[in-house]
Amino acid sequence: MAVATNVSRFEGVKMAPPDPILGVSEAFKADTDDLKLNLGVGAYRTEDLRPYVLNVVKKAENMMLEKGENKEYLPIEGLAAFIKATVELLLGADNDVTKQGRVATVQGLSGTGSLRLGAAFIQRYFPGTQVLISSPTWGNHKNIFNDAGVPWSEYRYYDSKTVGLDFEGMLADIKAAPSGSFVLLHGCAHNPTGIDPTPDQWEKIADVIQEKNHTTFFDVAYQGFASGSLDEDASSVRLFVARGMEVFVAQSYSKNLGLYAERIGAINVVCSSSEVANRVKSQLKRLARPMYSNPPVHGAQIVANVVGNPVLFDEWKSEMELMSGRIKGVRQRLYANLSAKDKSGKDWSFVLRQIGMFSFTGLNKAQSENMSSKWHIYMTKDGRISLAGLSLSKCEYLADAIIDSYYNVS
Repeated sequence: MAVATNVSRFEGVKMAPPDPILGVSEAFKADTDDLKLNLGVGAYRTEDLRPYVLNVVKKAENMMLEKGENKEYLPIEGLAAFIKATVELLLGADNDVTKQGRVATVQGLSGTGSLRLGAAFIQRYFPGTQVLISSPTWGNHKNIFNDAGVPWSEYRYYDSKTVGLDFEGMLADIKAAPSGSFVLLHGCAHNPTGIDPTPDQWEKIADVIQEKNHTTFFDVAYQGFASGSLDEDASSVRLFVARGMEVFVAQSYSKNLGLYAERIGAINVVCSSSEVANRVKSQLKRLARPMYSNPPVHGAQIVANVVGNPVLFDEWKSEMELMSGRIKGVRQRLYANLSAKDKSGKDWSFVLRQIGMFSFTGLNKAQSENMSSKWHIYMTKDGRISLAGLSLSKCEYLADAIIDSYYNVS
């Protein structure tokens, strides 16, 4: 007879550390102070700091109810109407590569899942090839490539002295990488810094990548949400495609349509011909099948209805302008408060030069911890704050906290 034992088979399983981004929200929820602010997770909030469901999303969902949409399995590649809409949104309906069928697109589980699918493709068909990732970058990028078994290294991006782009360092590191590497670039609104290359700098980055025969992997998480213009925020990707370069692009609709929980996105691979695109798509589907079989339908139908309906599409663009405009207003107010309160003459204008949802404050880990322990302001330990979680009325309080942490914590 077997003897019961108290020893678990999982004794060797250690407690994992809290997620550096999602863990911030857990700490925020545990805080009971009335002044607390959650500036960690990049999720849009209204001026009264409540979650926002876009009006066009509500209308699209009503359309789905009226049509009596079913819940049958989607094909592995996803909803056809969604795929058409997402490619045209990214590259433009009149783009030659779109017309020629040179884009292999598979609906993915938002940006994270789409990046993961692209990483699995790289691991299978380019084993041992490294991916260059910006320093710093979004906290999950390295996890994704690590778990896919893809080696990576970093290229310089952030210059702490100027609180700006280390453009020369970036170019030098991309140029020094082994020929044929993959280069992960943020299409717009770089996370976490909010610092983007200028149009001229994008051209020079493309020059070096072509010269080294690298392949670009764009992460496009904020199209339309960064500047308020879908076309402007896709200009970096379109520049590379116009040069005839083959590129990977991971897309997400979490931010620009507020579909955070729907996990809706896509992996696109722009190829040299339609024949190559068909082969690439077949293998992306093959990779997706054992991962999650096929993608969810609800968010895909929302995107297809919004992008495919001219009235809703125009309304969506207006709502994106309102959301990005609110963040620009908060950014301006925070800069004004910092400048008014800081009597040292420090230049805080980098807050205005950054773009999108985030601001990279320049605070170090100890200073960021002071923000939460003393001021009840929760942020990532690299000094990133989400301006989408800030209201105009809280800007002065945030400025006081930043100035105290910057000058009084070593």
